[in-house]
Amino acid sequence: MRVAFYAPLKPPDHPVPSGDRLLAGLLQSALRRAGHEVELACRLRSREPKGDPGRQERLRSLGARLAERYAARCRERPAARRPDLWFTYHLYYKAPDWVGPLAARRLGIPYVVAEASVAGKRADGPWAAGHQATLAALEQAAAVIALNPADLPGLPPVRRLHGLPPFTDLAPFRAAAAERTRHRSALAASCALDPDQPWLLTVAMMRHGDKLASYRALAEALGGLADLAWRLLIVGDGAARAEVEAAFGGLPRARLRYLGERPAGALPAVFAAADLYAWPAVNEAFGMALLEAQGSGLPVVAGRYGGVAAVVAENRGGLLTPPGDLGAFGAALRALIGDPGRRAALRAGAGEAAAAHDLDAAAGALDAILRQARDDFHTAQS
Repeated sequence: MRVAFYAPLKPPDHPVPSGDRLLAGLLQSALRRAGHEVELACRLRSREPKGDPGRQERLRSLGARLAERYAARCRERPAARRPDLWFTYHLYYKAPDWVGPLAARRLGIPYVVAEASVAGKRADGPWAAGHQATLAALEQAAAVIALNPADLPGLPPVRRLHGLPPFTDLAPFRAAAAERTRHRSALAASCALDPDQPWLLTVAMMRHGDKLASYRALAEALGGLADLAWRLLIVGDGAARAEVEAAFGGLPRARLRYLGERPAGALPAVFAAADLYAWPAVNEAFGMALLEAQGSGLPVVAGRYGGVAAVVAENRGGLLTPPGDLGAFGAALRALIGDPGRRAALRAGAGEAAAAHDLDAAAGALDAILRQARDDFHTAQS
């Protein structure tokens, strides 16, 4: 099929990295791996964070014009080159889809949604228009795909709801894990690390809000583990770097290695070299880095926020602790730092558990969902 793809919150080719951009790109990759032709139909960013009705109306109007323009351009193509299906990734009241539903209707094609969330408390108030637009999009959808189980309770009854486990391309992480000794030796040399000590790893952008809260929680938990030998590798950068460094200011500098932001291609080697992935995961949707860690055979200690339990295989690939319970989080870190045998068992289990979240598995599941949506749509039209 030819798929028109749209991500209202952030297009997959946006210059600023984020988990949302990553997953949009992964969905495109999964569609292509399943044999579909994917076209980025629109780059309009519909997010309106301040609750400004005037700006929301301007975005709605612009979205309608872009939908009409896209549909007109498609109708000028030969029939064989027109899209067969519209696919929108991630919409909610602050970033509704003002483009896809109208474009799909104009083209007479099924409209499919992945990762929609609905907050009933937004039915009134400054984002009521975005809330209603999201409900209307879900009503029109030939299929609704939920990647985060935490979103399910808020979704209204829809006819065709499908679960799709969060996923990523684990091949580079598996390949790096197979050469763990080489990667560990290289990182030990470049960062002056003792390979006989446990290395903890965290990979996250340094942003204000939940990311900074997680960094602060991690620093506080590690402050209670000064009696153990460990080193923390921190991969990431961003506007909150000064606050992140201040949070770790009470720890000996010799225990920390700030590796900065690293290109995606360099990350598998860092994951493979480490001993334990540590992240409190404050308000994480599910946390792609947690999945990448397990794909590398790296045990995880994380807070059980949002959909984290959907990606971390508890007691198989890692340990989960109650949200906000830093005592439990620190105790879980202590247990694994001090028990290399248990870490080794979790390392084996993490790699096995991650297989269900690989790109190939997602491509097959996504292909089946889209084909059913297309067939159901055309049956209903006939």
